[in-house]
Amino acid sequence: MKAVETRILELRAELDEHNYRYHVLDEPSIPNVEYDRLFHELKALEAENPHLVTPDSPTQRVGSAALSAFTQVRHEMPMLSLGNAFEESDMLEFDRRVTEGLDLPAGDLFGAGSKVQYSCEPKLDGLAVSLLYRDGALVRGATRGDGTTGEDISVNVRTVRNIPLKLKGKGWPDVLEVRGEVFMSKAGFERLNASQLEIGGKTFANPRNAAAGSLRQLDSKITANRPLEFCCYGLGQTSAEIADTHIGVLETLKKWGMPVSRELKLANGVEECLDYYRDIGERRLTLSYEIDGVVFKVNNLAAQRELGFRACPRATLGDRP
Repeated sequence: MKAVETRILELRAELDEHNYRYHVLDEPSIPNVEYDRLFHELKALEAENPHLVTPDSPTQRVGSAALSAFTQVRHEMPMLSLGNAFEESDMLEFDRRVTEGLDLPAGDLFGAGSKVQYSCEPKLDGLAVSLLYRDGALVRGATRGDGTTGEDISVNVRTVRNIPLKLKGKGWPDVLEVRGEVFMSKAGFERLNASQLEIGGKTFANPRNAAAGSLRQLDSKITANRPLEFCCYGLGQTSAEIADTHIGVLETLKKWGMPVSRELKLANGVEECLDYYRDIGERRLTLSYEIDGVVFKVNNLAAQRELGFRACPRATLGDRP
């Protein structure tokens, strides 16, 4: 029995590492056929030893019994919407308000010079979700809803392949709420609609509708068969701070197994934000996923807290290319 338990632990660790390299680092380490062989070996061993099955095993992404309805979840920290900009002048005005809103000179918060530093990343066109981890284990997933109250979709988020059921490494806070977007790539969307046509099922108008409809299925087995992906963009409640900049937060989350945008960039001043905006606009059609704009955030978290919130975060702006 000890040998079986050891082998199960080895397989889980190996599969988790391959998932991380494939989904987070974009560096596949083994062929798909070899991954499938390891997965089926683990599945068979767990079937023979059900008492050794744990909630964070890679085999536990297949879905469970259908629900009659989703329960409501109240967000400890509201999931606020973004302010919008439609012209470059809006971004310049945002930068002016940020600079004037800081009590300390920008140079004191952002190093030499007076330019505010911003994180830049595409705004994925999907469904915003909250993932709650306790002691490194995923315990709840929820939709944004109205920003204050969402729906508990825990059984469904567990089926999304690149959402870690257990965080990698160590050093994470006891309570860690990760926020991000569940989306469907353009290729995944095309495959899904093609398979729906084959079985005479409903097709979807666009990847966002497909992602939202898939994630809100009462039958998680359906969700498990949909090509959903997750990309994190920030934090909600935490029991301890993990970095002093937004990009530092995302880099730390990536070490713990969270997928982050490969287009994430630090801009030194509003001019570099505008350069980023133009670049993403030019490459938009070549991206593997649909976007709904670009998001700029004041990178320094102390500055974010100083700027505070109104109807939306005053340190964050969404721009539509």
